[in-house]
Amino acid sequence: MREALYGSGGFYARGERPAAHFRTSVHASARYAAAMLALLREVDAALGQPPRLDLVDVGAGQGELLAGMLDLAQRPPGPDAPPGTAPLAGRIVAQAVEAAPRPSGLGSQIRWRPEPPDRITGLVIASEWLDNIPLDVAVLTPDGPRIVLVDPATGAERGGPAVSPAELSWLREWWPLRQPGARAELGHSRSAAWAGLIGRLDRGLAVAADYGHQQASRPVAGSMAGYLGGRPVGPIPDGSRDITAHVAIDACAAAGTAAGATHTLLTTQRAALRALGLAGRRPPLSWAERDPAGYLSALQAAAEEAELTEATGLGGFSWLVQAVRVPLPRPLLNLLPGTHPPLDGTHPPPDSAHPPPDSAHPPPDSAQAPPDSAQAPLAAGWARS
Repeated sequence: MREALYGSGGFYARGERPAAHFRTSVHASARYAAAMLALLREVDAALGQPPRLDLVDVGAGQGELLAGMLDLAQRPPGPDAPPGTAPLAGRIVAQAVEAAPRPSGLGSQIRWRPEPPDRITGLVIASEWLDNIPLDVAVLTPDGPRIVLVDPATGAERGGPAVSPAELSWLREWWPLRQPGARAELGHSRSAAWAGLIGRLDRGLAVAADYGHQQASRPVAGSMAGYLGGRPVGPIPDGSRDITAHVAIDACAAAGTAAGATHTLLTTQRAALRALGLAGRRPPLSWAERDPAGYLSALQAAAEEAELTEATGLGGFSWLVQAVRVPLPRPLLNLLPGTHPPLDGTHPPPDSAHPPPDSAHPPPDSAQAPPDSAQAPLAAGWARS
């Protein structure tokens, strides 16, 4: 998977445009950027409105989310902003973390880099990034769990080396295999990647939005899939297609806490975006007579918000929100366990163990993934899944 996505000539390494192959929240609507900007304003207030405010998008694709947020940040704070709220424009340091080459025409105010900055004070966004962090599939054999190898030419599978000690430890804690032939997607690499982000966050907030599942509902048949040109295809690691697998989001949350996160929220995109004001409600029909243009604009915004929060689509994504030395954002506090559930009835958050059926789209380009653990060499011509 690593070589197919990020190796020489790999799918993302050669600069494939995500929007040409799948549709994400970022592509669906500028309302997603507006919600993320609302989070940034909350983080800014918690930090005391510092002269420098980091905004880091990990797995930034073509930089669309950062560009949209910077555009919205040029506008004055809305009427709901606290008194004395300082303008964000001029204080934001926007950094796109991406393995693919910098796209032409991207605004010069967005810095482009292959790895996250060493120290961050502000907001880190990982929107559909973790599920493109390469992983292996393990199968339980009489000799214990072993890596599944895939022939890049045909997609044929065979047993490979034993899982590494680190992967075995992760497997036992987060995805135990109990029956011969049972499979698991080894999420140790995703947990390590997320912990790495949290470890770079001096003060602020990190948000991961992705296909996710928790221990009570791991996908028995696995979730690895391929996408090419907007169509689902087999996850053959030949470099021609995107390959994705859902995220053990609870394991990532635990890794983030171990890395220094002081507050954690696990919820759904539907619940989070509704808490941030994206209700998806149609405007009153009476508006059409007194302000036709305004009505049409509000209707379009409502339709876009409805797509972002649809429970069987993008709204079913898992959100992992972790804070380091700042409180969780005020609009999200009611989503914590033990508080009053949101009106849409999405709390406690359900696992989203399967991709939304109406939105066959994996995540945008991933940032450079963490290095492989030391493992036995593979047989020639066969790749890890």
